[in-house]
Amino acid sequence: MQTIKTISAFHRFRKLPPPHHPLLSVIDVATVPVPDSHDPENLVLGFYTISVKRMEHVHVQYGQQPFDFDEGIMSFLAPNQVLTQTFDAGAGETKNSGWVILIHPDFLWNTPLAGTINRYDFWDYSLHHGLFLSPQEESVVNGVVENIRREYLARTDKFSKQIISAHLEVLLTYADRFYQRQFITREKSSHEVLERLERLLQDYFLRDDLIERGLPTVQYVADALHLSPSYLSSLLRALTGRNTQQHIHEKLIERAKERLSTTNLTVSEIAYEMGFEHLPSFSKLFKAKTSMSPMQFRATFT
Repeated sequence: MQTIKTISAFHRFRKLPPPHHPLLSVIDVATVPVPDSHDPENLVLGFYTISVKRMEHVHVQYGQQPFDFDEGIMSFLAPNQVLTQTFDAGAGETKNSGWVILIHPDFLWNTPLAGTINRYDFWDYSLHHGLFLSPQEESVVNGVVENIRREYLARTDKFSKQIISAHLEVLLTYADRFYQRQFITREKSSHEVLERLERLLQDYFLRDDLIERGLPTVQYVADALHLSPSYLSSLLRALTGRNTQQHIHEKLIERAKERLSTTNLTVSEIAYEMGFEHLPSFSKLFKAKTSMSPMQFRATFT
């Protein structure tokens, strides 16, 4: 695995001219040569990466996910994430276009964006959950990037960093808006995810080995649905107003209500059966969700 901590080192790695700024780079994808080797690259980059790429006849393997860049897709990568990719140039002349922005965390020091950049959930999305831009959205995004490019290429003065940082914040805010649109416009696939989640949790809480398995985690649910945890929670919030953890709790409480109302098991036995190691944890969650203790709920059926 190769770690690339500086933007200058990345330019050398990709055989590009040196960047105009040691902590920031705006790269024209058309100038980036496609690697000849088909061997996997395992990279850890020490900076934020934002990109919109079109690479005709080039297929890239990111982790276990094949990815085709024939369409313009906006993607995001936070520092120190592992990036595994394999380039496979297919038949035909390769025509690459788009842009990549590299931002070292030190560039954001003493700017408002330094404290807010990690609040955007899409830094943790997998690449195959990239943002599919409409032509109008891509035009908006490219306009902001062009403003960043002009400042990047201009002579640096005391205003440069603040102006670029402000444009970057606008770019991320647009991306956040467009992701919310994507959750809505892909309504069918989004609701299919919701239905799969409901079935997954229902089946999980009906298992006989729940005591040994314990409560389902957000990571377990996301893996089972083949989604990244952050993307799944963002999608669920857009559809239902609740994140993945809240959906797990809702399904757990439904099952607990059923056991409290239809069996003679003690509250402790039900808590243990539901995967809780400690009764107080179960009682606290139940009361938070229902405004009643488990015993108070059971009393409504007597």
